[in-house]
Amino acid sequence: MYTHTSINVFIKPINLKDARKFALEHFKRRLARHGNATRQRSPTPHLTADDRKGVVQNYYGDFGNGIGIGGEAGTSSVGTLSAGSPIFETHELTALRTVTKSTKPTGTKRKQLPKRTNPRTASFTPLTSLRHKQYKQSLQHHRYTDVDTSALSKMAQQNGDNETKPLTQAYLTDKPKIQPKYDVHRDVLSHDVVIKQTGYGARDKSIPSGMRRSWNNWSFLSLFVGIMPIVQWLPRYSLRRDAMGDLVAGITVAIMNIPHGMAYGILAGVTPGCGLALAIFPVLVYMILGTSRHISIGTFAVISMMTLKVVQTYATEDSVLLAPAVTLVNGTAAVAGGAAEAVKVADIITPIEVATALAFCTGLLHLGMGFFRLGTLAALLSDPLVNGFTTGAAVHVTVSQLKDVLGVQVPRYKGAFKIVFTVIDLFKSIPSTNVVALTICVCIMIFMTICNEFLKPCLSKRCRLPFPGELISVIGGTLVSRLLQLNENYGVTLVGDIPKGLPMPELPRMDLIPVVAVDSIAIAIVSFSVVMSMGLTFAKKHSYEVRANQELFALGMANCISSCFSCYPLACSLSRSVIQEQTGGVTQLASLVSAVLIIMTLLWMGPFFSTLPRCVLAGVIIVALKPMFMQARELKKYSKQGKLELLTWLATFILVVLIDIDYGLLIGILISLLALYIKGLKPYCCQLGTIPEAPAVYVDLNHHRNAIEVPETKIFRYVGSLNFATKMYFRHSLYSSIGLETTKLQQSKTATAAVKANGMTAQNGEVAHLNPFNFLIMDFSMLGHVDVAGCKTITDIMKELKARGVRMFISSPSDRVYDTLVHSMALGEGPFETFPTLHDAVEYARAFQVA
Repeated sequence: MYTHTSINVFIKPINLKDARKFALEHFKRRLARHGNATRQRSPTPHLTADDRKGVVQNYYGDFGNGIGIGGEAGTSSVGTLSAGSPIFETHELTALRTVTKSTKPTGTKRKQLPKRTNPRTASFTPLTSLRHKQYKQSLQHHRYTDVDTSALSKMAQQNGDNETKPLTQAYLTDKPKIQPKYDVHRDVLSHDVVIKQTGYGARDKSIPSGMRRSWNNWSFLSLFVGIMPIVQWLPRYSLRRDAMGDLVAGITVAIMNIPHGMAYGILAGVTPGCGLALAIFPVLVYMILGTSRHISIGTFAVISMMTLKVVQTYATEDSVLLAPAVTLVNGTAAVAGGAAEAVKVADIITPIEVATALAFCTGLLHLGMGFFRLGTLAALLSDPLVNGFTTGAAVHVTVSQLKDVLGVQVPRYKGAFKIVFTVIDLFKSIPSTNVVALTICVCIMIFMTICNEFLKPCLSKRCRLPFPGELISVIGGTLVSRLLQLNENYGVTLVGDIPKGLPMPELPRMDLIPVVAVDSIAIAIVSFSVVMSMGLTFAKKHSYEVRANQELFALGMANCISSCFSCYPLACSLSRSVIQEQTGGVTQLASLVSAVLIIMTLLWMGPFFSTLPRCVLAGVIIVALKPMFMQARELKKYSKQGKLELLTWLATFILVVLIDIDYGLLIGILISLLALYIKGLKPYCCQLGTIPEAPAVYVDLNHHRNAIEVPETKIFRYVGSLNFATKMYFRHSLYSSIGLETTKLQQSKTATAAVKANGMTAQNGEVAHLNPFNFLIMDFSMLGHVDVAGCKTITDIMKELKARGVRMFISSPSDRVYDTLVHSMALGEGPFETFPTLHDAVEYARAFQVA
């Protein structure tokens, strides 16, 4: 299908003698057209004759050329001739005068080549626009190029951020003297002809073909290097450059890990030694298998709280760390042995057995997700969801520590609204508060607040090592407890015995795996999301790659191996990760240094911390939760982003606090997915028009007031995906955009049938007035996916328009969309007339009008 139509957007150069006069007249006309004729212009500085030539030539270089920023013709003239154009501003005109050199007309002899600006000494204005980068990469340096970069820097300082300005030729850091032209002379081509000429072949998507490609690309060496990332960065490790930073970071993290491990171990319902072990064994496994170089693997407050919920549910043997033997289920008393009857796996289930089984099951889930390449599922947890969830979990952690702050005992609760019942019991227990424990906790909180707010920021400017406030609090509390015998004299609850040495390897109880399987799903998702978010943050900052599926494999192996050493599910700490990166940590060898110091602590100093009051650890935990509570300030930002984001945050936070952590997370995920579905149902769509000065550029008619419609042609652009879920919105948006309705289509069909029944032609009958246009072009250049249901919708629309005498074309489909259209035509849909570009379709429709 060929139609010989010339596409010519070449504009002849304008004589420089009358250029300035023509520019001023044209500018006044555009001001009058836009209604801005009364706007005051800045006083123009005195210009010499050469300067005026340079300014006018640059002006008409932008106006007369046919190239646009996006590679299509004529977009630069609209931005240049607008009322707020930089050419007519005083300070930018001065800068532009220094940038643009006046050149002689064509045919004169050039006397001397201008010197180029040294790119090393020049201060280029940073522009991150994608279109600007693409333009610079494709631009050929011309020998007449002469750019004064100092003037551009001055212009950038005066104008502020260039990213918020419209991109015009004046902002280019390297501009050719000879203005590029856009001149194309060819026949209009259909998409089928382009496919044949380019030798396109659709990719074979069959399972045998995919297995064959995988086998051909398989390599044992690449597989080994991919599974063991340490093989990639360890040979390039420099002792002189990196060793000191990793050593300092490892010592710093170890100092923080000692109090955090003990505190979060108690928070998880197990012993402090389990929390310290979590900073050893999974760290060593992740150092070998993980791809992030800066995160600190170990305990995390939210995961510890979720583990406590599972431990309290299934553990039948109460240790000294847990509450009394009476359990309240939704306000009803029940004996703790009832949990064993519900589980029916053994007579006695210790908290450590539940925690290790939970860690092993979480590791199996991570390995399964990595095997099925489900690393992208972490993207389903939106920022409002994670923010609201962690803030709500921080409320649970704080309430769980209040009993140690007051030095009282309260019963455990299970089920919905357990935090409400716990708070009520805490208020009832206020008369029996242990004043000594409360005083110690308040002193620790005041000391930690002073350290975090004043001492650490001041000392960070003079020393790389942060002030060890947590370690000083723990050691000081232990010494005071030993000297004053707080447990014997004042009844202050202590941490208890911490066994000396490392825990012996022991397999988890396999009969508990099916019991905790459901609870491990939420823990696996949350821990992976936290690790990935922190890993991607540091990877972006230090320019390396974090692979999601490899992270799942590393977390799975770390959980499975560490579960044999009395460890509960792991994650990464936000505060320790930031400290590890800020103190100079370069690789995971910093975690190795930290693990060695923790091992030394367990071997020689474990029994020393057995007299540590629990109120000290409660104060350390509550102060450490401040960043999580400060996340509530993001609520204002989410309210500005949209109602769905605000709803996601509020619903997740309220449900996590009132109902429970896992149920709140599940409902929050459903709300987030619902918000994503609602946004996906309403993709962006618009009607396009052309610019009189640039006939090959098509823009949105709703946003570009100077654009006009193509005669007798409607152009509809759809951005997004066209499938069974969005087909109704696609149809409604199309008819609303082009000015048609379903009722009018029904009237058109009735009128057409009546005309044919009377033996009249459509041109002379009653249908002529119902046709405001004769051609409809669907621009699918931004359509990412279409399924068979979408193709059927396109076919139905094409038939309905055909009844009105309107012919429909499809332009710029991607290869993936084109393959689906061809496949649907084989199933009986269509046929569709497709074109490789939008301008081809417009010129093809214009050829019918001329004929």
